[in-house]
Amino acid sequence: MSDGFLHESLRCVDWGVATADTIAAPPPPQPERGGHFRQWTDDLRQLTGVVADTHRMVAGWPQLQPDGPGSWDRDALDRCDRALDALLAHGTRPALTLLDRSLPPWLDAAGGWLARDTAEHFAAYAAELGRRFGDRVERWITSTDLAGPTLADHVAGMYPPNRGAGRAGLPTVHHILLANGLATQALRATGARGRIGTTVTLVGGYPATDDPYDRLALERLESWTNRLFLDPLLLGEHMVTEDGDSPVADTGCVRPGDLETITTEQDLLGLSWHTPFRVTAPENLPRVLPTRTCQSALNAVNRLLVGLGFAIVPFDDVETTAYGWPIIPEGLADAVAGLYELYGDALPPLSVIDNGMADLDLVDATGHSDDDRRRALLRARLSWLAGLTAAGVEVCGYEYWSVLDNLEAKFRYTRLYAMAVPDHEAPPRPSMPSDWLQHGAFAGAAVPEAGWATGLSLVPTAPRAQDSGIS
Repeated sequence: MSDGFLHESLRCVDWGVATADTIAAPPPPQPERGGHFRQWTDDLRQLTGVVADTHRMVAGWPQLQPDGPGSWDRDALDRCDRALDALLAHGTRPALTLLDRSLPPWLDAAGGWLARDTAEHFAAYAAELGRRFGDRVERWITSTDLAGPTLADHVAGMYPPNRGAGRAGLPTVHHILLANGLATQALRATGARGRIGTTVTLVGGYPATDDPYDRLALERLESWTNRLFLDPLLLGEHMVTEDGDSPVADTGCVRPGDLETITTEQDLLGLSWHTPFRVTAPENLPRVLPTRTCQSALNAVNRLLVGLGFAIVPFDDVETTAYGWPIIPEGLADAVAGLYELYGDALPPLSVIDNGMADLDLVDATGHSDDDRRRALLRARLSWLAGLTAAGVEVCGYEYWSVLDNLEAKFRYTRLYAMAVPDHEAPPRPSMPSDWLQHGAFAGAAVPEAGWATGLSLVPTAPRAQDSGIS
């Protein structure tokens, strides 16, 4: 299927907030991977002179253990073996992800990440893969995203719909972090030789105005995203608010020794980065937006977020992608800088993943992409990131996805790759969300007070003038 056909099929899609309505269109056809692989490898070769020699895949836990603990699908294991051997035969270094949101059905039915036992099952699964593949995998990623299976699923009820429990779902955050620590220990115990780490979705942005309450709103956003996962992972303590509350620990899910396991040393930390946000305090919405658009800005997502003390609004006079994401090449570097100032030497080496142009507007009517434009924006983003590495922030990797970045996930919150899935079968797609945004992830919870505890940040008060030509 050509890129031109794919682009044409998406012209009527609303790329705004990903509600059930805006992603209700049928999923696009699977794109041809070969062409896009060549495209982004050509981009990197043109800009850096480097030829990519690694390939990251998802093992596919639901396919490998469909029937319960201790049982394995031998055909699926054989497919993993063949895939790893094929990569090595072509001179490519394999990287293997153990979890990409989806759990085996028997675990999901037992409560998923709400159940503490899921962490133990995950460690046993990791140990088995370490014994089988540990001599060939050069990098292990325990999970592609810690927030998706926890905050998005059991707190907000995004996928599948109607099981979000609000604050009662916060033990999932603790359990998935515990699973990461146990799995890291289990992999090392098998003698697996590759580096081991996990992935967090890096969230960053800019205050909408110079009002201190907008700065506070941005800190609240970062607390409920970055700090919620990284405080326990790197500091050995769950995020504590300025008034002394710990949203996760206060649920009673923490047992003696858990935080020591969670802080098991990581060889790397993956940062999944998509877009910066412009953040305001809810009471400042009328100041930031024209009155006639203020109500529409209080959309389904913001109706959830205002309960936590912040809201997200569009940038002024900033070019956007077809998704509606602002094109701010320095946004990634600013977010990483803020993370470094918050955690400093506690951060393991950082690897930026799931990052790309993600803009179908750069595909013309004939299906050909605007290579110069895409590469200029990539050059600018890498230049800002290079400034951080020169200042001493250790970035050990960068994975670039090109024009069709995250397209399938945008439509149906689904996995992109699963190594154990037969070639002739598409990866499983979860049910479409229905009205997960309408009830409020934190319904019935008290509105947070001002003054959430956060660290300092290097993020400026406004994005710098866009520069897509820095070399």
